Amino acid sequence: MNRLPTLFAGFFLTFAFAWLGLVIIPYIQLEKLGPHESDDGTMLPLPPSGIAQQGAAIYGREGCIYCHSQQVRPANRGSDIARGWGTRATVARDYIYDRTVYLGTMRTGPDLANIGARQDSPEWHHKHLYSPETMSPGSIMPAYTYLYRVQKIGRFPSPDAIEFYKTDTKVAIPEGYEIVPTEEAKQLVAYLISLKKASYPLPEAPSE
Repeated sequence: MNRLPTLFAGFFLTFAFAWLGLVIIPYIQLEKLGPHESDDGTMLPLPPSGIAQQGAAIYGREGCIYCHSQQVRPANRGSDIARGWGTRATVARDYIYDRTVYLGTMRTGPDLANIGARQDSPEWHHKHLYSPETMSPGSIMPAYTYLYRVQKIGRFPSPDAIEFYKTDTKVAIPEGYEIVPTEEAKQLVAYLISLKKASYPLPEAPSE
């Protein structure tokens, strides 16, 4: 007895139901999801700036996704909120402006969904990217020194120069030279500072 038609029908129905449940239904549920107006009239989440969008591409290119996630778990499903990685769990609305959603694959380092709310200092991020152990002792994060220039100080120091202190023994700057971020470094830092997911309440996700 030829069972090929039955097997084919079974494979087709399995694929069809999976496609319906994983693609079609979520699309119908989320296609019209937009920003939420808060009590003070602010539309949340805030759209990223152009430089932050450029930085997002660099974040993906440099493989940050392989060591950092961007999804805060509910308080009853992990310690993300207790660690201060967000004030609530992230939800679909948090990602509506993301051209690529970097949920991440593992957490060798901390979650970055709202690193911009936890650390909004450009100087801190530049120093951390150039010399991770300077800002996070014991860090195994690679140094992104190639996103910076070590240049001779001209008549006046560059206003963009990163100020490392004498106590920052992990960094050796030749006398008369300075470390200056490239445009890509500035874009990446702008993106990191723009990450403020789970730092504001939403109707479907109030702060916990």
